[in-house]
Amino acid sequence: MRVVLADDSTLLREGLVRLLTEEDHEVMAAVGDAAELMTVLERAPAEQRPDVVVVDVRMPPTHTDEGLRAAVSIRERWPDVGVLVLSQYVERRYATELLTEDSEGVGYLLKDRVVQVDEFLDALERVGSGRAAFDSEVVRVLFSRSSRADPLNALTAREREVLAQMAEGHTNTAIADRLHISRSAVEKHTNAIFDKLGLTGTSGYSRRVLAVLRYLGT
Repeated sequence: MRVVLADDSTLLREGLVRLLTEEDHEVMAAVGDAAELMTVLERAPAEQRPDVVVVDVRMPPTHTDEGLRAAVSIRERWPDVGVLVLSQYVERRYATELLTEDSEGVGYLLKDRVVQVDEFLDALERVGSGRAAFDSEVVRVLFSRSSRADPLNALTAREREVLAQMAEGHTNTAIADRLHISRSAVEKHTNAIFDKLGLTGTSGYSRRVLAVLRYLGT
C-alpha cells in the first residue's frame, strides 16, 4: 500500500517508516504537522494518492485537534483515501466525530497499539481495504458512556461481546475465530443485536457498525 505518515514525533515517524518499508509498503511521505500533510495530498495526482494516511490527533502548532481536523477534511475531499488516526488517549469527542462520518476506511488506534506490530499492521490493512478499525479501548469507553441506553439492556452477554468485536471492525469470520464460536452463531447474534437495537434496515457492514456506534456513542 501507499502510505503517508503525519506525526510530530520524529522518533515515531522514523520507526513507522522503517516498519512499513520492511513490510513492503511504500511510504510516500512522513511529515510533522497537519499543514504539510494536506500539502502532500493536494499535490499528489489522483492516480498517486496514498491508500492510507496515518495521522496523530494532536500536532503543531496548538497540539489540540489539528490532526483530527485534517482527517475529517481528507475524508470529505478524498473519500477513497483511508485514514488511520493515532491518539495518546481515548478522546471521546474526537472518536465520536470520526464515528459520525462514514466509517468505511477509517480507524482510530491508541498509540500503545503501534508497538504491538501485528495489531497495528492488521488495522492498517483493514483501513486500506475500506473497512473500519477501532481500538478495543475506544469501543469500551463509548460503550460505558452509553450504558444508560435502554436497548442495550436487552442484549445478552454474548451479544455484547459480538457487538464490541463488530465495532472494532472485525468481519464475522474474524469474530468467530476470536470468540471461538461458529460463523453461523455470529450471524445469529448479529441479527439479534440489530433487531434489538432497531437497526435491521441498515445495509452494508461498515455502515452497520457506524450505525451501532453512533447510537451508543452520541
